[in-house]
Amino acid sequence: MVKRQIPKVRDLAPLMRFKKPTLNPKTRRLQSALTVEDLRRIAKRRTPKAAFDYTEGAAEAELSLRRARQAFRDIEFHPAILRDVSSVDTGWDVLGRRVELPFGIAPTGFTRMMQTEGEIAGASAAAAAGIPFALSTMGTSAIEDVAAAGGPDGRNWFQLYMWKDRERSMALVDRAAKAGFDTLLVTVDVPVAGARLRDKRNGFSIPPALTLGTVVNALPRPAWWINFLTTEPLAFASLSKWSGTVGELLDTMFDPTVTYDDLAWIKAQWPGKVVVKGVQTLDDARRLADLGVDAITLSNHGGRQLDRAPIPFHLLPHVAREVGKDLEVHLDTGIMTGADIVASVALGARFTMIGRAYLYGLMAGGRAGVDRTILILKDEIARTMKLLGVSTLEELNPSHVTQLVRLAPRALPAGTAEAVAAARPKRPASEQKETARPEVTPSVG
Repeated sequence: MVKRQIPKVRDLAPLMRFKKPTLNPKTRRLQSALTVEDLRRIAKRRTPKAAFDYTEGAAEAELSLRRARQAFRDIEFHPAILRDVSSVDTGWDVLGRRVELPFGIAPTGFTRMMQTEGEIAGASAAAAAGIPFALSTMGTSAIEDVAAAGGPDGRNWFQLYMWKDRERSMALVDRAAKAGFDTLLVTVDVPVAGARLRDKRNGFSIPPALTLGTVVNALPRPAWWINFLTTEPLAFASLSKWSGTVGELLDTMFDPTVTYDDLAWIKAQWPGKVVVKGVQTLDDARRLADLGVDAITLSNHGGRQLDRAPIPFHLLPHVAREVGKDLEVHLDTGIMTGADIVASVALGARFTMIGRAYLYGLMAGGRAGVDRTILILKDEIARTMKLLGVSTLEELNPSHVTQLVRLAPRALPAGTAEAVAAARPKRPASEQKETARPEVTPSVG
């Protein structure tokens, strides 16, 4: 028989502790977010559909993005035991300077549409965390304002799309160099815009088109609505004006004739480090190593360009083995957790970048939301490292991770690939020559 008694208050008191209420609603909702996915759900509730879909969406059927995220889920970690992991160092050198975490904030366009603090929130949060912030050519805050937001400790990178107007492109590069940006992030996977169908269906344009549906969708989100109407009108910092969809802008502005010669020319103009973003094949990685760039970013543009594009995380170990001694290998697309970042470092990435994860935090709570994103990822990185039995990033290696097979190439019958290649008609040598880009000589720095 179990002896029972009536509980006394003095016995129960040590077993119960009432949580102190948090009165600030923003603080309360951000504290409730334990993962980036939690921030995403908060962001979706607080942001009108057109703006949220611009962040969330990808090209066509959105297979590239789903596959990239699934690739991170399809891993198996291999922890070592009985290691001293009482403290871990989550930082190391990237492009010659220390970062406190092996990730930074990726360049994102139209950012102040997501939340009015926009790039200023991202740059200031990144500086406080000791990580780089990348400003997009399509950013909605001026280059000089982003530099000021980061302060003396900020480390800013400028992301460049090459426009058909070369002088205008290089004028932006010149401004970035003068503002103290230390790295040029040249994006090479946008010869034309991908088919971002959500934006077309939502009528997402520059400036935003306020239809009855837009207004009705925004009404239950008063904070976003008030911020949108009472702050500086939205515009791209690098454009005077545009009327049309984002995709139409990309097709009008960006140059499908850019070649390796153009990239070499850009590299010669820039006084700092050069990173090429949008690499999706081993052959291109090798060629960029020969060109002498400082780093490459394996990326399919967050799935926003070519649907069914290669999965960067799957490409990573092959590229790292082949060119990792010649340049730094960076990675983006699909990262949602600190474990994703740890797995990337283990397979050869020196650095990773977050885009949507940062924007979810921004939409959930402005600068405080970005801080929350960074803190969540930082805690996940440190915890995953400890559970793997490593105390520094240098200790991570491919033996810690297995990429499980879900999508695998279908093997062709023996000799088929060679036969197909041999049967293809060869172009005359005169047609294979690349056309050199005319010289343009604005000074930089």
